[in-house]
Amino acid sequence: MISVTSAQLDAWLAALMFPLARLLGLFATAPVFSNRAIPVRIRLTMALGIALALLPALPAMPQTPPGGGIGLLVMVQQMFIGIAIGFMIRIVFAAIDMAGSLIGMQMGLSFAVFFDPDAGGQTAVLSDFLSLVATLLFLSINGHLMLVAALIRSFEWLPIGLNVVSASGWAYIARAGAAVFATGLLLSLPIVAVLLVANIALGILTRAAPQLNLFAIGFPVTLAMGFMGLILIMTNFGPVVVSLFEHGFDTISAMLEALAPLPPAPAPPR
Repeated sequence: MISVTSAQLDAWLAALMFPLARLLGLFATAPVFSNRAIPVRIRLTMALGIALALLPALPAMPQTPPGGGIGLLVMVQQMFIGIAIGFMIRIVFAAIDMAGSLIGMQMGLSFAVFFDPDAGGQTAVLSDFLSLVATLLFLSINGHLMLVAALIRSFEWLPIGLNVVSASGWAYIARAGAAVFATGLLLSLPIVAVLLVANIALGILTRAAPQLNLFAIGFPVTLAMGFMGLILIMTNFGPVVVSLFEHGFDTISAMLEALAPLPPAPAPPR
């Protein structure tokens, strides 16, 4: 008769639940995986399958029951690590959304919004268009597989244990979030510059011929110039976005290094 002790059961549950918590954190924030079009059951099944496949390759888990207080703290910490990994790639998509919002506002399309179930609110049409193109590029370079591979390697860089992660890692994530504004502005800068020139030309034309109706002329001109600028930048949009994705994966490695617990201080000499 096979007998299973409570210690063995706790060890088996810890070996499954701790990696599963990190995977679920990734699936909650990572692009494509966190899309609301994917049912929750599918995401849970995917995370459970990956966790089961990782069990033989993972290092030894801490000898603590997952239902205890310390085990729950370890599980929460693993979930936050997975959320941080997905957040580093989410920053790239947030920058692209911001670029679309800036372009649409300069083109006069700030009123062209609709409810986006994935974002949980109203978003600009150009933001959704650029985000859709970025998602297709992300899938074309197998970014979803690279993201799962980065999470699998994270168990080597940041193994599961009772050590508390370094606070400098969370500060690194906060500083990386500031790149959303700079990157979004740089992506939209060519079209914003074109529209600025168009608006200056319309202002000079209105000053020279006051009888012209600025609202009747300016809106079609800014729309046409904006769409022409979009057509021109789309040829270089793909390589730029791919380079942003590569930089995002590089920041994952730097973030995991920053999250690694600090080594204990050496004992003072006697």
